Amino acid sequence: MRIFRTLLPALALLVGAARVEAQSTGYVVVVHQSNPVSSIRRDELSKIFLKKITVWRTKLPVVAVDQSSETRIRAQFTRDVHHREVTSVESYWQQQIFAGRAVPPQQRPGDAEVMAFIANNPNAIGYVSAGAQLAPGLKVLSVE
Repeated sequence: MRIFRTLLPALALLVGAARVEAQSTGYVVVVHQSNPVSSIRRDELSKIFLKKITVWRTKLPVVAVDQSSETRIRAQFTRDVHHREVTSVESYWQQQIFAGRAVPPQQRPGDAEVMAFIANNPNAIGYVSAGAQLAPGLKVLSVE
C-alpha cells in the first residue's frame, strides 16, 4: 500500500503530461465528412503518409495530402507521426521514386489548400493547424 501511495503522484504526473502532449500537437488530422472513419492509430497514419497503407478500412483508396516541406506544421507532424525529421522522410521518398515503387503524397502550401483538397476528395486525409477554422464538409479524426 505504501508503494502505491508513493507511485500515485508520479503516475498522475505521467498521465497529465501525456494529455498535455496530445493537446499541444499543434495540428489536427482531417478527412472528408463522408468518411466513416472517426479515429486512427498513429502508426496507421504514418503508414498512410508513407503509402504503406493505400486503402481505407472500407477498401476505398486513401489519398494523403501533405503540407509543404518548409512549413512548421509539416515538421511537427513528421516528428510526431513518423518519429523522423522532414529530411529523413524526403530521403525515403527519393529511394521509393528511384526504385519505381511509389511517389510521395501531394503537397499543398498551407491549411486552406489542404482543406480545399480534402473537401473535393472524399478519400483524402491531411492535417492542418489546430487553430485553423475547419472548412465545411470536413471532420477531425481522433489520433490514438
